[in-house]
Amino acid sequence: MNVNSDLHIHSKYAMATSDKMDIPTIAREAAKKGVHLVGTGDCLHARWLESIKRLPESEGILSLNDTSFVLTTEVEDSRRVHHLLIIPSISKAEELRERFMEHSRNIDTDGRPTLQLNGTEIAEYAKDAGALIGPCHAFTPWTAMYAYHDSLESCYSDLAGYISFVELGLSADTSYADRISELHRLTFLTNSDAHSPWPNKLAREFNRFEMPEITFENLKSAILRKNGMGPVLNVGMFPEEGKYNESACIRCFKHYTLQECLFARWRCSCGGKIKKGVRDRASELADLPTAEHPDHRPPYLHLIPLAEIIAMVLGHSSPFTKGVQTSWNALVKSAGSEIAVLVDSDISDLNADSGIVDAIVAFRNGEVIIHPGGGGRYGTIELPNGNRGADDGDGVESGGWVETVETRGAQRTLGDFG
Repeated sequence: MNVNSDLHIHSKYAMATSDKMDIPTIAREAAKKGVHLVGTGDCLHARWLESIKRLPESEGILSLNDTSFVLTTEVEDSRRVHHLLIIPSISKAEELRERFMEHSRNIDTDGRPTLQLNGTEIAEYAKDAGALIGPCHAFTPWTAMYAYHDSLESCYSDLAGYISFVELGLSADTSYADRISELHRLTFLTNSDAHSPWPNKLAREFNRFEMPEITFENLKSAILRKNGMGPVLNVGMFPEEGKYNESACIRCFKHYTLQECLFARWRCSCGGKIKKGVRDRASELADLPTAEHPDHRPPYLHLIPLAEIIAMVLGHSSPFTKGVQTSWNALVKSAGSEIAVLVDSDISDLNADSGIVDAIVAFRNGEVIIHPGGGGRYGTIELPNGNRGADDGDGVESGGWVETVETRGAQRTLGDFG
């Protein structure tokens, strides 16, 4: 069976998250989205772990209605690098919590704890617990492996061989990462890092795995590509849409080529600091002139959330307006889920405004126009007919969606590191 999975989210106990990030809401919204398996996030936090433990557990998977959960957590090491752990059971999560408590001052105050351990030490703990581990949003200029290290071995030392995946993050895709030959053996994950449960955040990036049923061991086999299981699709944003895609000034957002950055010594003409973009950092690390995809690498489909597509077509400034949500609800009800609308449905069967259908086709065919982001400001997308995405509003409520934490655009400071 094909299992749509978002393995990196956060609970209401992590900093800068929506108070709606509770298990019932996540389960309900995941079902609407079409996600079968969701990472719990933050499972080392005592209060969140207690909520998780109320769910029935079978073979390392917890469930509520039609949504399955696997235990996950993001941790920050002593060099500010973030790591994603996928954990086999409640008992192993409790074991890791006890061991990490000795090295953390905020394990019970932030769902994403800071550990006074390096990457190698964290990987050792993960290995002892039978957990999978890999770097989160590996290319971003903040809190990422490649922000502080030039290789897996630099980060994980003699445990680099135990690393089984790399999370690409919102500003990178397989065309970036597969220029680095040390990553060819690894499975690439595309996860949302969502801080709110609404459908423009949850599973805005997701993975599709082939596995016979949802168990921890099957997920492990799929990530390790064993026993006939493995990833069959990565879905994510265009890397150019990421807010750190190109090198740019963090004050005025002027973009620079890498050569210009070096000549200017990373200072903008306005006096602001130029932040190195993911594209330039990936090029620095690359040992291949162009991406060489290994045989196991699945296709990468570039998409944005359906509500944002609808807002572009209708000319609305926010995906939270009543008109956008009315169209979204009708499409999702007709097709069964958002992912079905965007990825799987026969386009001729979609009962929607022709402009929305044309826009979905444009995304499926890669025909949209991207204006790259950089310096902390997101890029924008333009449809072939000229309709262009706009920034989301803050604190907008309409038809059941509420957005109070994450906004897109120049002022966005919370909610992801992609």
